[in-house]
Amino acid sequence: MLNGIKLVCLSANQELTAKIAEILEAPIMESELTHFADGEILFEGKQSFRGDKVYVIQSTCAPVSERLMELLVCCDALKRASAKEITAIIPYFGYARQDRKAKARQPITARLVADLLQVAGVNRVVSTDLHAPQIQGFFSCPVDDVSAIPVFVKYFEKEKIDNIVVVSPDHGGVVRARKLAEKLGGAPIAIIDKRRPKPNVAQVVSVVGDVKDKNAIIIDDIVDTAGTLCQAAQVLKEMGANKVYAAISHGVLSLDAVDKIKTSCLEKLIITDSIPLPEEKKCDKIEVLSMAALFAKIIEHIEKGLSLSDAHKEFLKSLK
Repeated sequence: MLNGIKLVCLSANQELTAKIAEILEAPIMESELTHFADGEILFEGKQSFRGDKVYVIQSTCAPVSERLMELLVCCDALKRASAKEITAIIPYFGYARQDRKAKARQPITARLVADLLQVAGVNRVVSTDLHAPQIQGFFSCPVDDVSAIPVFVKYFEKEKIDNIVVVSPDHGGVVRARKLAEKLGGAPIAIIDKRRPKPNVAQVVSVVGDVKDKNAIIIDDIVDTAGTLCQAAQVLKEMGANKVYAAISHGVLSLDAVDKIKTSCLEKLIITDSIPLPEEKKCDKIEVLSMAALFAKIIEHIEKGLSLSDAHKEFLKSLK
């Protein structure tokens, strides 16, 4: 049990927060989150936060702007209630894909969100697999980008899948693919060469690497409309892959994504609970893995002033 910390649960990650609280034996503070008829949001803590280290857990997933505003209002309330330190645990960091000006006159909204969080009183941010690691540089406070790879390693080792090739869905994801491949016993990697003519639309051009007669694992940070993912899985099958799995940190699953996955050649889509999966989107092809144990280990190491790299190692050792 960690003394002196308190957890605040908002609307996005209630099950995840409950699991973290149970592991840490830490209290979830009583609070009330009110949405008024005109859309305004009010957060009220029902207990004192004076001098406390508070961890607010909230993904900024759909409805993104509403979840973000809940987080900002909550952190402002905690700051004004004299909380000693506010750590925002944001399992899924919305607006992360707007991390640069891709065209003239576009905003860099990821930087805007970083500024808003710090003005609201956040002293530290913990997130999972930021879409672009350089987003950490948008903050002047510490940012810990927690990898979901240990959770995926646990799953694939338990399933005893052999003859693996880890597939990066684009050239930018090679580092992530290589990390998973190393944890899975030094498996080879392949890269999908694709073009993206406009947002949410991609065209697979070719595959770099050998996937024939292998079990392919596509690893990525976000699955949104799932069109690119299903197209990539089809190309891998056509090139001789035995089975195709996908390990993706954040299951945004917009529009008809679930229907595409159901009818695709994917063996299984494995996502984390960084974004809760609604009941109507659950299906046999989608497996949800919890990040609770890893987040609990991260919080423990933050509180004890220990290395977060060691937290990942300890988490992996605990799975043996």
